[in-house]
Amino acid sequence: MSHSPCARTVVSCTLLVIALGAGVTACGSDGNPLAGKPYDAADQLSFNTPTGKGKRVDPDKPLEVVAKSDDDRITDVTAQDATGRYVAGELDADGSRWHSTSPLAANAHYTVQVSTEDEDGVPGRKVLTFDTSMPTAKQRLKVTFGPKSGEYGVGQPITAQLDHEVKDKAQRAVVERGLRVDSIPAVDGAWYWVSDKELHYRPKEYWPTHATIQVHSNLDGVKISDRLWGGTAKPLKITTGDKLLAVTDAGAHQMTIYKNDKVINTIPITTGKPGYETRNGVKVVLEKQYFVRMRGTTVGIAEGTSDSYDLPVYYATRVTWSGEYVHAAPWSVGSQGYENVSHGCTGMNTSNAEWFFDTFHPGDLVKVVNSNGKEMENFGNGFGDWNLAWKDWRNGSALINGTPDGPKPQDAVRVQPVAL
Repeated sequence: MSHSPCARTVVSCTLLVIALGAGVTACGSDGNPLAGKPYDAADQLSFNTPTGKGKRVDPDKPLEVVAKSDDDRITDVTAQDATGRYVAGELDADGSRWHSTSPLAANAHYTVQVSTEDEDGVPGRKVLTFDTSMPTAKQRLKVTFGPKSGEYGVGQPITAQLDHEVKDKAQRAVVERGLRVDSIPAVDGAWYWVSDKELHYRPKEYWPTHATIQVHSNLDGVKISDRLWGGTAKPLKITTGDKLLAVTDAGAHQMTIYKNDKVINTIPITTGKPGYETRNGVKVVLEKQYFVRMRGTTVGIAEGTSDSYDLPVYYATRVTWSGEYVHAAPWSVGSQGYENVSHGCTGMNTSNAEWFFDTFHPGDLVKVVNSNGKEMENFGNGFGDWNLAWKDWRNGSALINGTPDGPKPQDAVRVQPVAL
């Protein structure tokens, strides 16, 4: 089927296919095209936007444009509201269908421009305008606080997981204002937007010892955007114990343990050898496992090579999800205190590892210095939150003069134990 551009006539927008339960307030086209201009493609397209005076489109439903005939194809679609915001979308490879992939704004005016071509390559064009309504149903933002209730070390950050993305800074500010963290004794703290769906809260310094920290949300029923309202959240209460900090000096092959800023133990250790260096920086104890089977294959070390290992490991205190532990390493006792021979973990003899395992708990701190390795990730591989300077941390808040766009984490994946 071919079309002559000059033979096209305006087709009433009442021909548009009605597929949604709300409607548009206006419908427009380019009118009769002049010679050399794209023809009016209205009768080659169907839209899922209904027509009728005073009707509006439901913003919670996607926009769709379909080519009616196999002889016609859509080549481009641009959808934009009156403020200049574009709607993202996907066009099928054969040009038969385009649909929006980002939500429409509520109570907004949109202009959609569709370009087509027929089987002879003759270009067509259609312009549609419509208004959206207020959403028919309110979406509720669910917030989940972490960690679980209990006692933790003074390095434990508070986390808030959201079940909807919040990207706009003004909307982030609404969310932050509704998330309350109260500490006795009181501290100066702030939220940091790790991603569009995750926030972390920490004080300027570590939490006070023997503090009580209560977290709750005041967002229930609060409007965040035209389409998102706050929901309920289960409150959280945690306490802190003594301040425990292990300083791992990879250059001196020694760990110094501080309790409430006083040295209580020194332990000869071995850390990551060249090529497998232990990460520098502050880490937070994540969990403890009495027994872990560690394999070199989990970090790409081929089985049977000189670096390969498959060993039972005891008294394993985890500090990164990628596999760094403080653990017993009886096979390297001769190197402990003298050289680094591990694959990234901090190894010590069994009695020292048992003491460390019994003394340290989730939320306690392990700081590595003088390693030739890379720096601990701020997010995504455990809790590297304390490696951000306070001014940089505050810039991750939507309530402070700064930007919420700070370091972004890789996806946090709980991988198999890898480092020895």
